[in-house]
Parts: sequence; C-alpha cells; structure tokens
Amino acid sequence: MEDKYPLFQIVDTSGNLVSDDYDITEEQAKSYYYHMLRIRMYDQKGIALQRQGRIGTYVPFEGQEASQVGSALALKANDWMFPTYRDHGATLTFGADMDMMLLHWNGRIDGCVPSRVKNILPAAIPIATHIPHAAGVAMAETYKGTKNAAIAYFGDGATSEGDFHEGLNMASVFKAPAVFFNQNNGYAISLPVSKQMNSKTIAQKAASYGMSGIRVDGMDVFAVNEAVKEALDRARNGEGPTLIEAVTWRFGAHTTADDPSKYRDQEESDAKREKLDPVMRLERFMKNLNMWDEQWVSSIKKEIQVELDDAIASMESHEKASLDDMFDYVFEEPTWTIEEQKKAFMAQRGGQL
Repeated sequence: MEDKYPLFQIVDTSGNLVSDDYDITEEQAKSYYYHMLRIRMYDQKGIALQRQGRIGTYVPFEGQEASQVGSALALKANDWMFPTYRDHGATLTFGADMDMMLLHWNGRIDGCVPSRVKNILPAAIPIATHIPHAAGVAMAETYKGTKNAAIAYFGDGATSEGDFHEGLNMASVFKAPAVFFNQNNGYAISLPVSKQMNSKTIAQKAASYGMSGIRVDGMDVFAVNEAVKEALDRARNGEGPTLIEAVTWRFGAHTTADDPSKYRDQEESDAKREKLDPVMRLERFMKNLNMWDEQWVSSIKKEIQVELDDAIASMESHEKASLDDMFDYVFEEPTWTIEEQKKAFMAQRGGQL
C-alpha cells in the first residue's frame, strides 16, 4: 500500500529540491519561515507558562509546524477550519487572535468563543467528533452556491473512531468540498499506530469512501501546501473531498501532563529531531539557495517576542476565571445533577466558589 500511496515531497531533509517542477521564491520561503517560527515560539512559551502555573494543561505540537502552516496558508479567507486541541499553530496562522488562544489555555470561556473575523471553530477536545461537522458545513456551502471549502484536522487515533467513518462517508456521497487533514505523528497519546490499525497507511482508507487519498511528508511545508491547495481546488470544482495523511513526528509530550519516555525511545525521537525538524529543513533550504538573512531572522524573532509578550499581558490582565463557569454553562438550564455536583464542590471548598 505504501507503493500505491507514495510520500509526496518537494524538499528533502537536507534542504534540497527533489524535483525541478516547483519554483519556490524567496518571498514564499520567508513567509513560511516566519509563520513556522512564530508558532514554534508560541508553542515553547505555552509550555513555559504551564510550568510556571500561569496557564493550565497545555498541548504542544513541536515538529508539526510544517503541517499546520502549510495547510493553513493554502486556505482562502472564507474557508472553514475545524481544529483539534493540537492545532493552535494552524489557527494562529489562519488568523486567530493570540491573546484569545492564551485565554483558552488559561481556562477562560472567552478563549473558546469562535472568531468573528475567520471561520475557525473552537478546538475539538473529543476525538473525531468535529469531522462530521466539517462535512456538514462543507455541504451547506455547496447548497448556498459558494466556492468555500472546509478543512478538518485530526490525529491518527481519530481514524479509529466511528465519527471518522461517518464524516468521510457523508462527505464522499454528497461530494462535499472538504479536506480531511490527518497529522500522523505515530502515536495516539501512548498507543503506536501499529497497535491500533492493520492499515499500512492512513491515506489508503480513502479508497473505502471513493475519494482521493494522499500521503505527504508532513515535515515539508512546501509539499503540504501544494497537496492541500490541489485538494482544495478539486473540492471547489465539485470533485469531492480528499483525505490527506501528513506523516510527521511530535517531538514533545502528548500534553504537559504526559511523559513520553514511558512509551517511546526518546533517543530515537531526538535523532529524528536532528534529521527531520521542519523549521531546520526550511532553514537549510534557504541557506542552500542564499535566501538566508541573519539580520532578518533576528528582526522577526524580536517582532514575534513583542507579540507574545503583549498577548500574555492581555491574557493576564483579565479577571480570574470563575469556577461557576464549570457548572452554569453545561446546559441552558442547570439540571439537578449539575446542581448536586456544584453543591458538593462548594462543600469541599468550605462553601466558597
């Protein structure tokens, strides 16, 4: 099956073009590098803030920058994005507010309010439940006569869920203008792909639904961008959805509450970082073609740091989150079970929320 679904790549791990079919400009390379550096710095700051007790549990994505930036930059302004809890890099690239993203990790309901500027849904915490939503929204755009499309992000573990089947099947039947973007980082939390499926690839599952399936090097931002653009073009032209498997690697833990050394060889992971790091690959590419400019890199790092500092200050200037929010917004009207839980919680805290 790996022969039927070969890994699409434009730039190899040494930063060299593997084909003469693609002409990459310095402006394009610098744009990708800026966005990848921006979300990596955000990701590193998110881990630091969690360790300092300034936000709650955080979900890192280091290693998946090329997948998230390449796919997000392929979208048009009115397209729809359905992210998971690990796709804040994609949402930031597509136009989400950084301070709102930090409010989300700070436990504030404000941070879960959808953007009024971009069609970005709140991060899906349950696995795969947003995939049918993306199919439905894409179908609605078709009924409205637009050319808008939807992209849904998910990990390898989501492909073992029923919602994955239902969403892809429905999208295929109705030729919904959707892209189902799988980031296969090798593990569903601690469970390796080899123990959750017999399929050699995730892309091959597309055949079951009569849709296009593509495997792409998820550490190659140029390849990801090209693959997603082509899939979106087909979707807009009424040719139906595409399942894309971006083969990538999560360098860090599943979350800041996780210890990856319990279930995988961290020396192997560190070796992969040296070879596969998507940010370093782009840097090598730019240096190989004399596009690298240390002064420019220094200036954008300072620019991004200012943005981060401002977003953190904005987040920390908000009033402390109310514990009432855990109970009062589960249903429109609290049920008796919620009321009992709230009373029990208050009793544990001496009657104080």
